[in-house]
Amino acid sequence: MDSIITVKTAQRAAQAARAAAKAAVVTVKAIAKATALAIKAIIAGTKALIAAIAAGGWVAVLVIIVICLIGMILGSVFGIFFSDEDSGTGMSMQTVVQEINTEYDTKLQEEKNSVSYDVLEMSGSRAVWKEVLAVYSVKTNTDQDNPQEVATMDDGKKQLLKDIFWEMNQISSRTESKTETVITETDDGRGNIVETESTVTQTYLYITVSHKTAEEMAAQYGFNEEQKGYLAELLADENNYLWSQVLYGITGGDGQIVTVALSLVGNVGGQPYWSWYGFNSRVEWCACFVSWCANECGYIDAGVIPKYAGCVNGVQWFKDRGQWLDGSAEPAPGMIIFFDWADESGQDGLSDHTGIVQKVENGKVYTVEGNSGDSCRVNEYSIGYYEILGYGAPAY
Repeated sequence: MDSIITVKTAQRAAQAARAAAKAAVVTVKAIAKATALAIKAIIAGTKALIAAIAAGGWVAVLVIIVICLIGMILGSVFGIFFSDEDSGTGMSMQTVVQEINTEYDTKLQEEKNSVSYDVLEMSGSRAVWKEVLAVYSVKTNTDQDNPQEVATMDDGKKQLLKDIFWEMNQISSRTESKTETVITETDDGRGNIVETESTVTQTYLYITVSHKTAEEMAAQYGFNEEQKGYLAELLADENNYLWSQVLYGITGGDGQIVTVALSLVGNVGGQPYWSWYGFNSRVEWCACFVSWCANECGYIDAGVIPKYAGCVNGVQWFKDRGQWLDGSAEPAPGMIIFFDWADESGQDGLSDHTGIVQKVENGKVYTVEGNSGDSCRVNEYSIGYYEILGYGAPAY
């Protein structure tokens, strides 16, 4: 038999099939629109099925049925759940998403470099990636003029995805000059504090990231009820673990907080994290970000991760429970990382910054951090990097 079904592919097919089965009518219609590749697989499978039955090969019959089911799913909107692997084009959904993320970061930096400013204020957030991919899947697979399967990636589909991403996300900026009164306190040399009032004019650069939701894009593209049904099914909460596999290669339940954190990469300014925590205005929000992610997973109520706005408090919480590893340790995904920055005064043994460990590969610790340059981004450090104070190890 030419087709070889791996355990991983078969399991993924079963998962996607269960998701598709919840909307039986929708799925049947999607199958009817399968690509030529899938249809050929079904025809070939049917011929083999007849031959196998005639020969009494019931094991072969079952294998062929699985092949047909996989072919059907690959050709539908649910084929997006198979797009995390390179199909021979040198790219996968993960590599293309990373490329678009880099393009997004570059455009943000270009906005910062475009003018001279004294004060930078950033706000807003970009679209959640699973919504971008769901819109892409439905629009691409059900295009009346040129329907395409979405299980594989190539240059043409990469451009389609980029176009949709930038239709869903917008970066805008403006500058404003403000004249403010500044009070400076100095010592007059005789032990007296002297206040000096002066007027200062500063240029403020405001950068705003805005995005459209999947529902707004469905309206913009004029999706019909059938297409809206596909979109709703793809975005159902029970499919979140499938999106984690596609976007981040996360297959285990311990990666829940990592999935949440990665979905927020690109946020600038820290809203809604510091306001959710209870602050009325912007604060240094790295710990608020970690707390927000933990809350989304139910870990704060469960007592797995503390709600903390001060990094020092987070460190102490883990130490009090015997769940602390020093900075020389090799962490695991989902651990909470704490840093002690080396500034002009040196390191003081107290945490200044915090984030979430995404993964550890080839001697590198990859993290998701809020308030990293006033944005949420992925960073990397060598294991044992001198500014890593240590790790909190939640009891997931």
